[in-house]
Amino acid sequence: MLDVTVIEDPEAAAVSLDPTRARLLAELAAGPASAAMLAVKVGLPRQKVNYHLKALERHGLVELAGERRKGNVTERLMRATAASYVISPLALASVQPDPDRFRDQVSARWLLALGARLVRDVGSLITGATKARKRLATYALDGQVRFASAADRAAFVHELTAGVSALIRKYDTPDAEGGRDHRIVLAVHPTVETVEPQVAQSSQSVQSAESVQPAQSPESARPAQSAATEARPDAGLAD
Repeated sequence: MLDVTVIEDPEAAAVSLDPTRARLLAELAAGPASAAMLAVKVGLPRQKVNYHLKALERHGLVELAGERRKGNVTERLMRATAASYVISPLALASVQPDPDRFRDQVSARWLLALGARLVRDVGSLITGATKARKRLATYALDGQVRFASAADRAAFVHELTAGVSALIRKYDTPDAEGGRDHRIVLAVHPTVETVEPQVAQSSQSVQSAESVQPAQSPESARPAQSAATEARPDAGLAD
């Protein structure tokens, strides 16, 4: 079972969002189970559970884990294909977020569009790497910092942007034969602690962020590739 998998197909996304099927996915992520076992857990007739399981199996969200005899009946034990799922913006087709439509480094909505592109592209790369049976060369850093003031946050953004831009200029070799392009995404946003204050906190953050004027964008060190190039399933595969 995979830790996480990306759903790119619109029909598969719709199937996974059905409340009953989402509950069945959660149960099967915890371990293999038959339709009869699931029927007891979710409080539905076994025939109804079987109907939902067939839909999930048809879209690759669950798979056969094994079979066992129970009296005169052979039960199929099903399991989830992943412990968790992420729906790719590709499932939204032409209305998926596109950060190339506008660029605003202090816009929370642009940050959201960048995050959506990250899910889309890495999801496509994972799909390609899985098919090619190759390791995908990626790196991620997650951290947290508490700023004493908005001025400190602005200074941090300036230094972070300048430092990363310098590294890009140092290592970027557009004409290197056999080289590979890599996408770099940096994000700074307030930590979400509870659901209720989030709306007010996010509103304040967007307003205060307008005073932050970052240094030269790392992406401006070299023009970005086209969206079609970024999403190549075989791009970024480790040698």
